[in-house]
Amino acid sequence: MSYQQMAQVYDRLMADAPYDQWKNFTTEMIRSYHPDTRSILDLGCGTGEITRRLRTDGYQLTGVDLSAEMLSIAEQKATDDIQWLKQDITRLEGLQHYDCVISYCDVMNYLTEESQVQAAINNAYHALNQNGLFLFDVHSKEHMEAHLMGETFAEVYDDLSYVWFCDPGEEEGSVIHDLTFFVQQEDQYVRFDEQHEQRAYAAKDIINWIEEAGFVLKRMTADFDTQPKTDGNRLFFVCQKV
Repeated sequence: MSYQQMAQVYDRLMADAPYDQWKNFTTEMIRSYHPDTRSILDLGCGTGEITRRLRTDGYQLTGVDLSAEMLSIAEQKATDDIQWLKQDITRLEGLQHYDCVISYCDVMNYLTEESQVQAAINNAYHALNQNGLFLFDVHSKEHMEAHLMGETFAEVYDDLSYVWFCDPGEEEGSVIHDLTFFVQQEDQYVRFDEQHEQRAYAAKDIINWIEEAGFVLKRMTADFDTQPKTDGNRLFFVCQKV
């Protein structure tokens, strides 16, 4: 999904997101499986919070996102020489020879067709050097069904408020996010609406797609734990091109 007006308030809404945990997970997996890593490709980088954190560790970073608005904010915030590219992660072009590819913050759940997930995994494989790592996370089906479907969320600040409805989609495991924002601009509040869709997939299917792409699944875990786990709200997959 391409964030549009929501890009302007995204960092406010994500102020408490565990970006440091994503960074720490990445560096731990690199240390364990590919310590010679020098370059990282961040698929679905958004406003670049994880990308920038990894750049401070000395890696060469490329951030890819479908939203030009999100990339514009990322570029404004970055002080290092990070490359920012607008591309669809299911149709990557000209991106090769990376030591590590990451895709976090449930980016893969925004791919609502099985063929799209398979394409993104295949693209990550082809973007990597030999022994390169692909690290990504997804919302589990159990989490989507228990904690999102049918729920309503809302926040009210002095200059910003939103209402967020989560309705079941047509496909099994899918959720339609209907969001309404009210943002203060000078002496009035401006309303805008966005709709996004996410879909959760069974872990066994994701593992099959990983292996079909040519990866070896080195570790599956959950909720930022570095020890192997098979269930949780946010599942992590550590894949290696061998």
